Amino acid sequence: MFDTMILGGTVVNADGQRPADVGIRDGRVAAILAPGETAMARDFIDAGSKLLLPGLVDAHAHLREPGLTQKEDFVSGTHAAALGGVTTILDMPTDDPWTATAKQLSDKMESAAGRLNVDVGFQAVVSKNCKNLDDLLALSPVSLELFTADVPVEYRFDSLDQVTRMLRRLAEAATVIGVSPGDQSILDESGLHDTSGNISTFLASRTPLAEASGIARAVLAAAETGARVHVRQINSKLGVETWRRLQGMADVSVETTPQNLFFTSEDYKTGGARLKGSPPFRGRGDVAALRHAVSEGLITIMATDHAPHSPAEKSAPYGSFADIPGGMPGLQTLLSVILSLVADKVLGLADLVRICACNPAQRFGLGRSKGAIAVGWDADILIVDMRRSTAITDAEQVSRAAYTPFHGKQTVGLLTDVFLRGERIVSNGTLICPGRGLVVRRAP
Repeated sequence: MFDTMILGGTVVNADGQRPADVGIRDGRVAAILAPGETAMARDFIDAGSKLLLPGLVDAHAHLREPGLTQKEDFVSGTHAAALGGVTTILDMPTDDPWTATAKQLSDKMESAAGRLNVDVGFQAVVSKNCKNLDDLLALSPVSLELFTADVPVEYRFDSLDQVTRMLRRLAEAATVIGVSPGDQSILDESGLHDTSGNISTFLASRTPLAEASGIARAVLAAAETGARVHVRQINSKLGVETWRRLQGMADVSVETTPQNLFFTSEDYKTGGARLKGSPPFRGRGDVAALRHAVSEGLITIMATDHAPHSPAEKSAPYGSFADIPGGMPGLQTLLSVILSLVADKVLGLADLVRICACNPAQRFGLGRSKGAIAVGWDADILIVDMRRSTAITDAEQVSRAAYTPFHGKQTVGLLTDVFLRGERIVSNGTLICPGRGLVVRRAP
């Protein structure tokens, strides 16, 4: 006897797709049966020839709590995620205060309990004075984050020696180390040569060369130390080619974001503050290189870098473009935007599952419960009707940012239902069972 049977769908996993009925018991997938195979259940749901995808896992998001809740909080951010098909969020540590100690991480987990609409795993930051590391790791964060540029000095490892020394210290930790690539020397020097404060100055301070330098340092330091590293958001042709040549040297993965596959620096002329983030958008050639890298599987994870700011913060006057708060929302639009890449034949459906669910779950220690529709895994399931289309609009966004950079974009496919551990939490674009999310931790 199953609690629920989802009938008549096509199950899509990273290794392909097939028609199947899915049996759910105690919040987990209990059986994947041939269509029409006899089964008993308390509740039957007719998927009506729609697709069944595993819930997406966003490995890079900022829920802004604690301390920055005018921008977002656990409730609003996970609401947006639920409507976007993201059933697991991996939350970055750059809040106020930054999540750098065991107490700060424990407090954050306790604050989130009972206020999450989807599951959330927390990431912690390493500082130069990183003390009591064992206490922090005992809480099983899904990653430890190491920054190389553009952050407060106590969290900045801006030389190869500093990066290598810390990775050597962390190499035996049972976790992945997220490294945000950059080059502080280029950022510092650019301000000495151009003080105009306009968009071109911002672009010159965060060049493809800075990104490529950061990628190379991360890979070389990982090769030297044996640490398991994940390189955060890359978006330039030079960065992609650097990654292509060095990727086999160490246990390293890499991510990009959907917005990097659609926008260029030319869009700042019309999008302005709404599109300002870091790394900045590049040229058309960079977008083409990224799309090709995603299509061929060179880039292994797609994340949103969901980083909302309040409308008042984005619209306020600033002395320079660099001073505008960087970041934009992305959780609610992740599935829709990636489905448009499927329609454009940049990706297949199995590829979508691979880079948006399977790979991030495996890389960040959730691969025994998330990222697949498989017996024993959490029954985090999306029902998607590929016969329908929709338009992304600002008005539908529930993030506190109250907009999306993809406003007006027509997409193929419509998310109709979201299940979290076997319970339907979203139906036809409405969150019907709030507060069902849990804090998840990296598996041993």
